[in-house]
Amino acid sequence: MAEEVKQEEKKTDVKKILWTIFKVILGLAFLVLGVLAIIRWWSELLVVIKGCIGLFLILAGIVTLAIARD
Repeated sequence: MAEEVKQEEKKTDVKKILWTIFKVILGLAFLVLGVLAIIRWWSELLVVIKGCIGLFLILAGIVTLAIARD
């Protein structure tokens, strides 16, 4: 009985380790793809950032007024 429990724990540990390795590899793949996307579409990214400055400032003003109201 105790041996069965130990074997199940080992199987679970191996499964957790493999799942963790999979998540790390997937995370690294997303990082690489993100960097490549930024490099590839740099000029378009700057346009988006410039377009969002106004909206960001409006949001910052709303938050500041909400904090000052309290």
